[in-house]
Amino acid sequence: MTTTKAYGTLEDIGGRRALRFELSVAYPIERVWQAVSVPSELEQFFPGAADWTPVTGETITVAGLTMEVTEVTAPHRLAWTFAGQPQSFELVSTETGCTLTFTHVIDDLPAAQTATGWEVYLSRLGPHLAGDPLSDEEAHRPWREIHELYATRFGVDPEPGREWAEQNLPGRA
Repeated sequence: MTTTKAYGTLEDIGGRRALRFELSVAYPIERVWQAVSVPSELEQFFPGAADWTPVTGETITVAGLTMEVTEVTAPHRLAWTFAGQPQSFELVSTETGCTLTFTHVIDDLPAAQTATGWEVYLSRLGPHLAGDPLSDEEAHRPWREIHELYATRFGVDPEPGREWAEQNLPGRA
């Protein structure tokens, strides 16, 4: 997996703001598909992992919000809408494993803060696959540094993310 910080991009998808993260994963596509689609594995690295089957059309409630699975094309694409925002995993086989692309339409969510959160959670996938899980606390250590990089790169006000970090993260690393 990538170790580069702030590798996500802010894009326009159908007139809506979206974050996109592309990672090279040194595991076969079938193994990564299992990690992103099986609830007991997904919860090891993904926030609010759903207790899903998943099958197209499945609707569940997560944290009081509705999630609908909109596409399942194993082992290549898993897409859903959560609280009205499309999200997806896309997997493409490569010679060294696969490429995973995670996309989240964020609309008015704070871009730098949201991108940082996703990067932190996605950083846990590689260690999970290697059988050496990264704790939530360890994954969040570089949060502030990554957030500042995104705020600068996206040209957005860093204060909302800084305030969130002060309220939710342990003291400065």
